[in-house]
Amino acid sequence: MLKLFTKSLLVLSLWQISAIAMAVKPPSEVIAIGRAEKIGDGIVAFLPQGMKAYPASLALLKPPVSQGSPPSDWAIRPQFAQRSTGTRVTVQVPEGADLYGTGEVTGPLRRNGSKITLWNTDNFEYAREDGHQLYQSHPWVLGVRKDGSAFGVLFDSSWRAELDTGQQIVFASSGPPMPVIVIDRASPQAVLQGLAELTGRMPLPPRWALGYQQSRWSYTPDTRVLEVADEFRKRKIPVDVIWMDIDYMDGFRVFTFSPKDFPDPKRLNNALHERGFHSVWMIDPGVKFDPGYAVYDRGTAQDVWVKDAHGSEYHGEVWPGAVAYPDFTMPATRHWWSALYQGFMAQGVDGVWNDMNEPSVFKVLSMTMPDDNWHRGGGELPPGPHLQYHNVYGMLMTRATREGIQTALPDRRPFVLTRANFLGGQRYAATWTGDNASTWNHLKMSIPMSINLGLSGQPFSGPDIGGFSGEATPDLWANWIAVGAFYPFSRGHTIKAPQQKEPWAFGPAVENTARIAIERRYRLLPYLYTLFHDASMDGTPVMQPVFFADPRDPRLRSEEQAFLLGRDLLVVPAWAHQPALPKGIWRKVSLIDGEAGDPYQATLKLRGGAIVPLGRVVQNTNEESLDPLTLLVCLDAHGEAQGRLYEDAGEGYGYRQGNYRLTRYRAQQQGDTVRVSIIGSEGKRTHPARDIVVQVITDDGVFSGKGADSRVSVSLRNPH
Repeated sequence: MLKLFTKSLLVLSLWQISAIAMAVKPPSEVIAIGRAEKIGDGIVAFLPQGMKAYPASLALLKPPVSQGSPPSDWAIRPQFAQRSTGTRVTVQVPEGADLYGTGEVTGPLRRNGSKITLWNTDNFEYAREDGHQLYQSHPWVLGVRKDGSAFGVLFDSSWRAELDTGQQIVFASSGPPMPVIVIDRASPQAVLQGLAELTGRMPLPPRWALGYQQSRWSYTPDTRVLEVADEFRKRKIPVDVIWMDIDYMDGFRVFTFSPKDFPDPKRLNNALHERGFHSVWMIDPGVKFDPGYAVYDRGTAQDVWVKDAHGSEYHGEVWPGAVAYPDFTMPATRHWWSALYQGFMAQGVDGVWNDMNEPSVFKVLSMTMPDDNWHRGGGELPPGPHLQYHNVYGMLMTRATREGIQTALPDRRPFVLTRANFLGGQRYAATWTGDNASTWNHLKMSIPMSINLGLSGQPFSGPDIGGFSGEATPDLWANWIAVGAFYPFSRGHTIKAPQQKEPWAFGPAVENTARIAIERRYRLLPYLYTLFHDASMDGTPVMQPVFFADPRDPRLRSEEQAFLLGRDLLVVPAWAHQPALPKGIWRKVSLIDGEAGDPYQATLKLRGGAIVPLGRVVQNTNEESLDPLTLLVCLDAHGEAQGRLYEDAGEGYGYRQGNYRLTRYRAQQQGDTVRVSIIGSEGKRTHPARDIVVQVITDDGVFSGKGADSRVSVSLRNPH
């Protein structure tokens, strides 16, 4: 008991002492702006006095290059101050501006009046710190003015910080002064494109990663994995991915397989591939302290582990017991870690799930390493304490993971999912919102959480559908899957518990709800894949706030029940109460027979002036879904509409050499006829010979036409 008490005292770490000191508001010394430089169109970097050059940044894709002085009338400027506990930066908020972003956060979509802690934390059910401190850190705020113009503020520091978005934006860091970058452009969309210019864009994922995915902690043994896979196929519920949680390992030793429960992972993966499944397997950062275990022995021989303040190998405790943690700030460590994936991926593994990488440490009050642990750095990264590198530990891990997969499978696009991340981490991994709970509150909260991640540069995210912990009622789960089918990342996942949460676990009626919802997603995959292509090109979020439809409409600024998929499709959950919806033409569309009679399905509305491409219902993305190709048309007030379809192989990198096709369609009403034609295309990919079905959605019904060439005419005289 005394030993435990002593250890608990020791983990009153630097950040806790810092927090106490912050509470008493020590005196501040103002630091002047040393340099202000234009570094892009509508982008200005501010360096505090004494900073001679832009320091190494993990948030930015590349070092910024000065393009001269900013405009003399530049309005958004930071104010720097030094305190004994760190650095304080204040940014004045324009009157009437609404604030968003701030990364992975609980609470409302609109962040005015919120305060969060940027310190990646293993936060089961979001209970720790009232949910104001989660698994990821994004030192970024998006502001939208009354007139719809927008600005963004990036605080380029990885140190622990408090971010207060009240009357002012206040960033109080425990670290030294940092650069601050301000983006000021005509719209929030343009600001996010600027953020992507700075922090990088999400690489185009493999198409299979956009399908529905099924997970559990854990499906074990391997025979149970195949039982679940076969049940999906038997019940004709579309799905592309099944996930392996930690119980596949031998005693939770990473990069191993249980000889009892998963004796032949390659055979299992082959069997899944034969069924049209891809598999994703978990890898945690903690390596079991176990002399004789090859991964530990090789890591020790190469001296890759994080050290404690005295220079000894640090050991924490996670699932395997005592573990050592790779020091991912060291290039040699990242290279060593990447190489471990060569044999792992050779087992037929398709994707990797990096969990517990805040990094999480059990049985200590801080839930992580001591702040004075030491990272040795290398390359552009200087050595420094864990207080400096904690928030980027997960991002550096996923960087090494992604690089390892790319080396092992050079002809395939990596898919990595991470729990912990930092601003700019979309370059390496998709994410989910951690260990949520099976509650209505967490269902409703999942929408603003995912939207704000998109508004912070991460387009590929979503929560555990149905809630990770606790038991879900059939009503809750049905409502969740009905809207969860439209998250960018759509995965059902649950904790170890007696309750099963597969779609059929709640009875035939809920199973049918799930089938319809997931079939709707699969019909929309051509549209979704086009949106992901856009995100990979310019950083545009896939899941968007409703106010993107009209940033000048104040009614829409706080709407967090309904959301947009791209700019053309509006999703309104069945449970939404008096949602604020954009003005103009938005017509309800139906994708699947039977959806109108299901009380749980979200309402989908198509924007006037839009054409959305649809595929057939398939059971997985290996199947051909675009013959016929359906074009869903909603004319605007002038009788016109436009839309696009992006196509490539769905895997590999041929698209980078031009093996893709981006087709632009236009619909024009001429009397009682709507003519749909191809008005342009890009890429070297051959235009496929296939039927095209056109469905024109009007107030009088749905009118259909069919053709086999680039021009299809639809008569508006006889509704379908």
